[in-house]
Amino acid sequence: MRINISQRKIRDSFVLKVQELSGQNLLACYQCGKCSAGCPAVSQMDILPNQIIRYAQLGLKEELLQSKAIWICASCFTCNARCPKGINIAEIIEAIRQILLRKREDYIKIRKLSDKEKAGVPPIALISSLRKFTS
Repeated sequence: MRINISQRKIRDSFVLKVQELSGQNLLACYQCGKCSAGCPAVSQMDILPNQIIRYAQLGLKEELLQSKAIWICASCFTCNARCPKGINIAEIIEAIRQILLRKREDYIKIRKLSDKEKAGVPPIALISSLRKFTS
């Protein structure tokens, strides 16, 4: 029983952090799949946009942080436009990126990266790290 309680607390803090960073209510999503149906990058994703929301709802932090889909999302906002509940899914994905980037290092010193290192970093990771410095 204690394990379930501690796991629940970890999940709750993750869910709350995603909601805080994104400004979105994860529980508003009822999994219609319209975001995934309209996503131009879905063929490259290991987890579909609606599944990202579901994983976040369930507090499956490690699965999300290991997902390639959060870096494949181009933040084109097609998912946001298609959502019948008005959930800004791209902001939720951005929040998950932020959690991962903050877990590793608070910011990336782009000028100190070699060209080879820059080529290996997903472009959206650079954008996400730079967004921290804008309000």
